[in-house]
Amino acid sequence: MTNKQELQEQYLEKLDYLITAASKAGADASDGIVCSGQSESVSWRLGKLEEVERSESADLGLRVFVGKRQAIVSSSDISNSILDLLVERAIDMAKNAPEDPFAGLADPELLAIGSSKFPELDLYDDTAKSADELKELARATEEVALGVSGITNSEGASASASRGLIATANSNGFAQSYRSSHFSLSISVIAGVNATMERDYAYSSKRHFSDLRDPVAIGQEAAEKTLRRLGPRKANTCQVPVIFDPRVSRTLLGHLAGAINGQAIARGTSFLKDKMGSQIFSKGISVIDDPHIIRGPSSKPFDGEGCRNDRLNIIEDGMLQCWTLDSASARQLGLTPNGRASRGTSSPPSPSSTNLYMAAGGCTPDALMADIKSGFYVTDLIGMGVNGITGDYSRGAGGFWIEDGKITYPVNEVTIAGNLKTMFMNMVAADDLNIKYGTDAPTLRVDGMIIAGD
Repeated sequence: MTNKQELQEQYLEKLDYLITAASKAGADASDGIVCSGQSESVSWRLGKLEEVERSESADLGLRVFVGKRQAIVSSSDISNSILDLLVERAIDMAKNAPEDPFAGLADPELLAIGSSKFPELDLYDDTAKSADELKELARATEEVALGVSGITNSEGASASASRGLIATANSNGFAQSYRSSHFSLSISVIAGVNATMERDYAYSSKRHFSDLRDPVAIGQEAAEKTLRRLGPRKANTCQVPVIFDPRVSRTLLGHLAGAINGQAIARGTSFLKDKMGSQIFSKGISVIDDPHIIRGPSSKPFDGEGCRNDRLNIIEDGMLQCWTLDSASARQLGLTPNGRASRGTSSPPSPSSTNLYMAAGGCTPDALMADIKSGFYVTDLIGMGVNGITGDYSRGAGGFWIEDGKITYPVNEVTIAGNLKTMFMNMVAADDLNIKYGTDAPTLRVDGMIIAGD
């Protein structure tokens, strides 16, 4: 048995002890989670090592139910000597907590118990990277970027490697764990001097080190993007089509995720609260949440309550099909949970998406903007001017002006505005989807947005 397997078993044994002790102490039900990890990162700037960081952590959370009262305790000390104290405190807190009619563990029938309900997602790479190796990756990335003519400064390059382990168990018989890893490499550089300076960045983040992009490609991309931004102009206030680059189009999907969150629906605080089964996107648009993408950035074999978490078709041909639900929000809405609970060690589960993405459309990004006489191509968004209750949307933006179907000159210091309900209905997707962030969309076009400039 490897050390990693031993650690997984040790954590599950601790959780089993806690759950058994909680039952003996008067809990009607309980669950627990252990999150542990280690990470190492290196920062490199202007040819010199700036910082080396290493961290190791292990946190444990216990949730107990006494009737419809619940309490949660957590600790970064997970030694055996602390376990009985955690149980005692949790029971005392639960007895004095207010009743919650929707509190409780997930239905046992929904739990991911059995090998056929526990998919192998290849989320863990045991490749070890020393601080010296990470330093060399960051150094090489910056060297490439600074070697491009016109790049005048660097905000630094960074490389990191991390590994984690999550173990979850409850008194309904669920007990499972899984490991994960992440590797990342990034660089941000500057072009121009004084008032003419512009910056941009590039990065790669993957579960497996072998999937990480080459330092040369990352450094070159950061430099090219930065140089494109030199000499920005202002834009006049107008109403034009807007193209969202994939690195910002994903934020529109993030607003959808917030609007279909079961907690927001149950509270009535979403602009989509009455739209189940309605057309909220244009026909042809599909949005999927899939936690079982192999090596996916937000993949997981089960949700935070131990439930099966199959793929969800959230939007089909523009129609809203479901909310994201954990057990509590599902009970409040009179629905069945769909395996979208997420949790930490110090808070109860809440609904959350996993690998959320908009399916690719049928045309290239160039074709998407080919008929635009005058429009705006957005590469950066600033601020969070979005009202989740009304759908009103207003954010600072930067990017490039479109003339006669072509990207022309850089533009900054403008505001784009609209309403998400209208924006969704006017949305057209290109064919360049890349599952990269965990919430992803291809290049998107939205007609009729307001650009507030000079």
